[in-house]
Amino acid sequence: MFQVKSLEEIKKFWPKEAPNLDGVLKYVSKYRGEKIVIKCGGNVLIEPRLFNNFIEDIIVLNKLGLATIIVHGGGPRIKNKLSELKIDSKFIGGLRVTNKNIINIVEDVLINFNKEIVNALKKKSCVALSITTKERNIISVKPERIELGFVGIPEKIETFILDKMISERKIPVLAPMGLDKDNQSYNINADIAAGAVAKALNSRRLLLMTNVEGVYDNNKKLISEITTIEANKMIEKKTITSGMIPKINTCIDAVNNGVKGVVIIDGRKPHSILYEIFSD
Repeated sequence: MFQVKSLEEIKKFWPKEAPNLDGVLKYVSKYRGEKIVIKCGGNVLIEPRLFNNFIEDIIVLNKLGLATIIVHGGGPRIKNKLSELKIDSKFIGGLRVTNKNIINIVEDVLINFNKEIVNALKKKSCVALSITTKERNIISVKPERIELGFVGIPEKIETFILDKMISERKIPVLAPMGLDKDNQSYNINADIAAGAVAKALNSRRLLLMTNVEGVYDNNKKLISEITTIEANKMIEKKTITSGMIPKINTCIDAVNNGVKGVVIIDGRKPHSILYEIFSD
C-alpha cells in the first residue's frame, strides 16, 4: 500500500477548498488498514461540477493509500430514461416498483453509468474496476417483496473479490444490482446495497452521499446526530419519509452490525467527503 511520507507530498495533490492540512496525517493513520464504503447518488452524479468534485475526492483518498469502495446510485438517470420512453413507475416506501420491462432499462442505465465513473477515475490515473451484474458480480439477492417486482435484498456479498482489488490499490465501483439463484438481475436500492457491502467488509465508515443536508426535524431543522431509537420513532411518526427511509434503515442496520460509523453527507458541498474524513 502507498505510504505518504510528509505533508509536503500531500500538498502537491490536496484541493484548495479541502479542509486544513494540519491534522491530515493523524486521520490517515486512523484509517490506515480500514475500509471506507462511499455511496454516491442524487444530483451529485448528474451535475458535472459535483461529479468532478466527487471524483477528485476519491482520487485524493486513493493517493493517501486509503481503501475506498464506491457504490453508486442512478435514480435520476433511470427516471429520465423512463420518462423518455414514456414509462410510468411508482414507488412503495421509497423503493421503485420494477417490472420485467423496467429491470432491463435499469440494468442498461446503471451499467453505462458505472463505466462512466470507472473511466473518469482512470483518466486521473486511478485504477478502478466495474462490478455489475454483467461483470464480476458479487451480490446474490432474494426478492424484497412481490409487489416491488425485480427489487432485491442482498443475501451474500463475495468479499474476497473486493479484498483482492483493495490489496492491489484498485477502486471497486459497484452498480446497485445483484443476481438471484437463476441469474435473474434485480435492482437494489443503492443505500441498501452500500450498507450490505459495508457490513460484509466490517468497514470503518459508511458514507451516504446525497443531495440533501441530512435528516430534518418537524421544524425542518437539520439533526446533527440521532440514535437508532429516535430514528425509528421518526419513521413511525412520518417525520422521515420517502427516499430517506431506506437511508435511515441502512444506517440503523449498519451500526447494529459492526460498521463503526455511518453518516449522511451533502454532496453539493465542495469536498464533503474530505471534510467528513479529515476533520472533526
